[in-house]
Amino acid sequence: MTKISTPEGVSDQAANIVAHVVSEKPNAVLGLATGSTPTGLYQRLVARNVDLSRVTTFNLDEYVGLDPSHPQSYHYFMWHHLFAPAGMRSEQVHFPGPHYEQCIAQAGGIDLQILGIGTNGHIAFNEPGSPLDSRTRTVSLSAQTIRDNARFFNHIDEVPGSAVTMGIATILDARKILLLATGKGKAPAVNAALKGPVTPQLPASALQNHPDVSVLLDYDAAALYT
Repeated sequence: MTKISTPEGVSDQAANIVAHVVSEKPNAVLGLATGSTPTGLYQRLVARNVDLSRVTTFNLDEYVGLDPSHPQSYHYFMWHHLFAPAGMRSEQVHFPGPHYEQCIAQAGGIDLQILGIGTNGHIAFNEPGSPLDSRTRTVSLSAQTIRDNARFFNHIDEVPGSAVTMGIATILDARKILLLATGKGKAPAVNAALKGPVTPQLPASALQNHPDVSVLLDYDAAALYT
């Protein structure tokens, strides 16, 4: 676990890690997250002209009911922040859907999975209570997640109530995991996930069972962790 003074520093270090993985394996398979936390990472990969022309990507999740062209869909987010600016092609990228687990297996498994963490401890859209052996599936979003994500919409009523998400077991199948967290709001979830018991009620705690997890936190997100 690494504490870094600012969110910008977290993005810088995360970009260093991703760039190293891709330099070592140009056809790496990357698991990608969306949301405010990884945005800086993607901006830096584009700014540094990291060659992503041979990578394969699998996104963690997508809302149910939003067209891919909707500004708040995760398809739109990824094409806007990374895929298009990096010159990636549609055949390189995958979002959860039919045969998703099979596609991951056919790609050889995920080399590096990037994760954020929700204020309630969710990873991807695996909400509290998600089975630790869960696989890709459709889930209902918790009231807290809907409230947290409402800032991206004009009104909370516009936030979809369900999503398709990569499962916890699928996430843990990745060879390496990179968890990013910034801001005071994430501090309780981060502390509980890293130090508390492993429990379905805090899905991120399952990361304790993975042999190769790197955690990058700014000082605010690390405020409760000693």
